[in-house]
Amino acid sequence: MRDFTDDVRDLRRRLGEAESYLRVGDLRSRLSELEAEMGRPDLWDDADQAKALTAEYANARDDLATYDGLAATLDDAGVLHEMAREEDDESQEPDIEAGLRTVTKGLDALDLRSLFTGPHDEADCIVQINAKDGGVDAQDWSEMLLRMYERWAERRRFGFGVDAVSEGTEAGILSAEFTLSGRYAYGLMTSERGTHRLVRISPFDNQGRRQTSFAAVQVWPVMDAPDVEIDDADIRMEVFRASGAGGQHVNKTSSAVRLIHEPSGLVASSQEERSQLQNREKAMGRLRAMVAAKVEEERAAELDAIGGKQAQVGWGSQIRSYVVQPYQMVKDLRTEHESGNVTAVLDGDLDEFMEAYLRWRRATATADA
Repeated sequence: MRDFTDDVRDLRRRLGEAESYLRVGDLRSRLSELEAEMGRPDLWDDADQAKALTAEYANARDDLATYDGLAATLDDAGVLHEMAREEDDESQEPDIEAGLRTVTKGLDALDLRSLFTGPHDEADCIVQINAKDGGVDAQDWSEMLLRMYERWAERRRFGFGVDAVSEGTEAGILSAEFTLSGRYAYGLMTSERGTHRLVRISPFDNQGRRQTSFAAVQVWPVMDAPDVEIDDADIRMEVFRASGAGGQHVNKTSSAVRLIHEPSGLVASSQEERSQLQNREKAMGRLRAMVAAKVEEERAAELDAIGGKQAQVGWGSQIRSYVVQPYQMVKDLRTEHESGNVTAVLDGDLDEFMEAYLRWRRATATADA
């Protein structure tokens, strides 16, 4: 009869760590509070607050159910192991192994949550893609990135809504803005903030030469920003005809709105509504969230400078290379994580790159502490 004592002991240790980073005790108390709030007859008088409470309740309930389920499975496997050893019953080994394998897999998934340490990591996010150096190739590359993130969102069952698209001069897009909705959307997408480099044989070059092109990705958390005041005099508004990438659904009127915050250079757009006024309100909400996030980032950078910490790689720096020719390779320059399957990555297979970044971020923060 195989001895699983060390395996059970190691999984109990990991379960204890999960209890700590999930704050299970606090979570149980909070769930009771949320259940009482959910039962209020006037809950939906404030729709935004009701939605926030409902989401928090669902997350707390799911986290506790997952933890309790793993704890129960591990207890059952532990008891079965003790009984089997007493009777030297080898026939129980497959069931014990299956139980421990289930717990291991569940804890692996939970461990990823411990990497989300930022104050807004659980939030939805606003993402902007802008074509940089490389002309038409860069514009085509920007559209490829937009498709890559849409496919990734589909894999994770995240909401994906395109807020604005500016079409390229010959192909692709000059820029795009979209919103991702789902738990940890912002935390995951922080891994994508920066400049992405593509190397390939250009489909737009008659001589078939290799071309290097660049596109920049910026990410902002969707956050409440009640204290952020933006002077109307600091905002420049541009209107344009709404359209999807590739020229679909072009409106005959200029209902789409782009707001430029002159002091910071931040830009927010909206084209999903038919009314210019409604688009302006949506763009303004996004701009407030961006300005609030920028204020937080600047404050954090100032505190890091005072504390003598080294600044992390900025959003304007190259973070990842996608090489299609002369060989196939996607490599993250921060984490050294790489993949030889470029097609899969461009089709949205990004989870391993994102997890590698989150682990690198935690290690970097620990080293700087």
